[in-house]
Amino acid sequence: MMDSKKKNKKRKNWKERFWIALFDDRTFEEKWRIRFTRIGAVMTITFLTLFIVGSTISIIAFTRLKEFIPGYPDAYTRENILRNVVRLDSLEYELELRDRYFQNINAIVSGREPIERVPEPDTTADYTSISFITSIEDSLLRAQVEQEDQYNLSVAMKEVSPFAGLSGIHLFPPVRGVVTSSFNRDSRHFGIDVVPGRPGELVSAVMDGVVVFTGWTMETGYVIHLQHNNNLLSIYKHNAALLKETGDVVRSGDAISAIGDSGEIYTSGPHLHFELWLNGEPVDPEKYILF
Repeated sequence: MMDSKKKNKKRKNWKERFWIALFDDRTFEEKWRIRFTRIGAVMTITFLTLFIVGSTISIIAFTRLKEFIPGYPDAYTRENILRNVVRLDSLEYELELRDRYFQNINAIVSGREPIERVPEPDTTADYTSISFITSIEDSLLRAQVEQEDQYNLSVAMKEVSPFAGLSGIHLFPPVRGVVTSSFNRDSRHFGIDVVPGRPGELVSAVMDGVVVFTGWTMETGYVIHLQHNNNLLSIYKHNAALLKETGDVVRSGDAISAIGDSGEIYTSGPHLHFELWLNGEPVDPEKYILF
């Protein structure tokens, strides 16, 4: 009985009503009053506390006030962090390309197969929505390549004797056009300059091989080197863009770059500077290729 009386008394205490009133000190006129219970006062105080805390957190989280918190980076610091992350990623990629280049050179010198580069899939892009629609330009290019391959004797050549020399090899012309500057060993012009008949021509590989170098220099712009059988090396300079990467295996007649005038010193317009090196010695390409 005593416990039930105490519980009822506590319930009544929570439901007891209270008044808070404000009176004029001179006239004792009531100006304002509020009526509440204990449980109502507790709930009101709890709600106001949660509202104030939530509002404060939201203001700090979604405004620049958070930058005044000790230890929190400002906008300039965050921008530098993101820029350094991008630079670090680019540096790692360049180091990977350099290591792969040296590994390919070592493999070729040792007589082993070069390391093939398997590109990693880009997980940041959605390729499911790509629509493969053949354009007019693509159809014209495909017809041009197929027509040229009809007379490409290198397609049927599976293997060439390493002692046959250039006389027993058919070399595909890298580009068809006018030779504006011929091979001259005395003036150290170890190749030829070819101006294409049409702008925007694609540069083709002269023979089956492996891409052993791709890069850019101030003198010759975008450059690509191909290593072939018989210790033959072909070099293509002043390209507008490179279509292959170091380590790629190419077939004779494959498009490897686009004609351009890149480089700031040895160029005076869109053309291809083409070189052939056999056993470490430069040879005249016009003696073996009809341009």
